[in-house]
Amino acid sequence: MSNEAVQEAEASGHFAFFSSQNSKFNYTFNKIREVKSHRIGELFAAYRDILWDDGRHKYNVSSFIGEIDEILLGERFSTFDQNTLDNLIGTLRQRGNSNATINRKMAALSKLLRKAHKMGDIHSLPEFRRQKERAGRIRFLERDEEARLFAAIRSRSEDAYRLSVFLVDTGCRLGEALGLIWNDIQEHRVSFWITKSGRSRTIPMTERVKEVIKLPPNTEGRRPKGPFTKLSQAQYRAIWNEAKAEVGLGADEQVVPHILRHTCASRLVQGG
Repeated sequence: MSNEAVQEAEASGHFAFFSSQNSKFNYTFNKIREVKSHRIGELFAAYRDILWDDGRHKYNVSSFIGEIDEILLGERFSTFDQNTLDNLIGTLRQRGNSNATINRKMAALSKLLRKAHKMGDIHSLPEFRRQKERAGRIRFLERDEEARLFAAIRSRSEDAYRLSVFLVDTGCRLGEALGLIWNDIQEHRVSFWITKSGRSRTIPMTERVKEVIKLPPNTEGRRPKGPFTKLSQAQYRAIWNEAKAEVGLGADEQVVPHILRHTCASRLVQGG
């Protein structure tokens, strides 16, 4: 049986074609992609719009990844090993992060690294293990705790105090309150259009809330867009943490701004 000469590989270099009298064979040669080193922040910039929809969650993920990049000192890597992950979790715990918070941050990191691995940006992935979360009872503020905490907050920032009153009396989330604009507020009620559940809602305002969100005078056209737009989440949380330490609640991991939402719900139940 006579064989035909081997034909030249195509110019692309991806495959060569061989033939004989009775059979034909295709051989495929894939090019090897060079794996470069990357920072976590660079990977997030590359894939954030693919992995996360715009909204509050994407904003939180951006904060998580930024903190992780800061802990890693902007280190560049082509493989993310188990030792790096363990040290990262240890640092987060030293900073006072609860297991629930660590789990949320690791979920974001895992999603990003899996995408980077799939795209060939990193060689290997560590094993992510979910941290055990305490069920426990839901913590809420007693009236005297609220009074002491809010007084300490007010001594640092009147805007942060007004926001605290608004949160505990409406039960809304911090991000919802910060995003309010004046058009969302009517005489006796306030509407939230961008919520975690994706559904808008309108709730009545207490007399105390009406006092803390009074429309300020429009002086020289510099009136803020909303009642709390001068504050950022980071600024408010920093003031909160200083105040809670001052009044002896610094060691209580559950005394975070979200406790005001729990407190509002508890008081509504107790009030019937």
